[in-house]
Amino acid sequence: MDLFQETKFIMNKYGIKANKNLGQNFLIDEDIVNGIVEQAKISKEDLVIEIGPGLGTLTSRLLEVAGKVIAIELDKNVLETLNDRFKLYNNFELINQDILKTDLKSLIESNLNEKLNCCKVVANLPYYITTPIIMKLLEENLNLESITVMVQKEVAERLTAIPGKNKEAGSISYSIYYYCDAQIALDVPRNCFIPSPDVDSAVINLKLLKQPRIQIDNEELLFKIIKSAFSQKRKTLINSLVNKKICSSKQEAEKVLNEIGIDLKARPEELSLEDFAELSKKLS
Repeated sequence: MDLFQETKFIMNKYGIKANKNLGQNFLIDEDIVNGIVEQAKISKEDLVIEIGPGLGTLTSRLLEVAGKVIAIELDKNVLETLNDRFKLYNNFELINQDILKTDLKSLIESNLNEKLNCCKVVANLPYYITTPIIMKLLEENLNLESITVMVQKEVAERLTAIPGKNKEAGSISYSIYYYCDAQIALDVPRNCFIPSPDVDSAVINLKLLKQPRIQIDNEELLFKIIKSAFSQKRKTLINSLVNKKICSSKQEAEKVLNEIGIDLKARPEELSLEDFAELSKKLS
């Protein structure tokens, strides 16, 4: 029985349909499943947090190679399936929660020990909440080594774009670059799922840096400026700074940009992370 047949069998057995409201698309390509696990470099010393396991397709492979897998699933309709599939595994734990409301810091700290000394996140993320999930993982100061997740391909290109060098960069690109080394690890065509989504996907690997890429006194201000700049991306940086009240006037904005050598006609995506850091220092 191949993965497509197995998935259809499980869906029929438990009367499960993909929940569009939760962005569910079930992965049916075994090569992609194996590729995700390989890219995550999972070992028996690893605690794996899987977000949105769905029918357990990726979970099944993770359980073979990880020390422990904690699957966090919001959809009550798949809980019976997951519990039935993995009831004989002593390294499986299922939590029925919204990932955005889960205390991951406490969860990770309570599970790491001498045998499980490293935590990694692996997931096929719901596309409609990709950004909030990734930002939660990065901003909560979690004891994570890496994040290997499948996302919409267009989003993957934005998440892994190097700020100041790629036109695809958005405000989240700066956050990723600040915290991680990021790369696209796998391309995933839309026909690798049932139901087939309207877009292609990609697996990205984010390796957490031991320290943020740059040292800055006011991290909150840095990202406030970046988010403000990109909230009006089609405008020049000066107009965004003034409209979002980061600067009190156009004259102040021009003065600050001149002092740090940024073109007055520059748009947000043209600035590097270091440029925004200098700007935040001037405005702090």
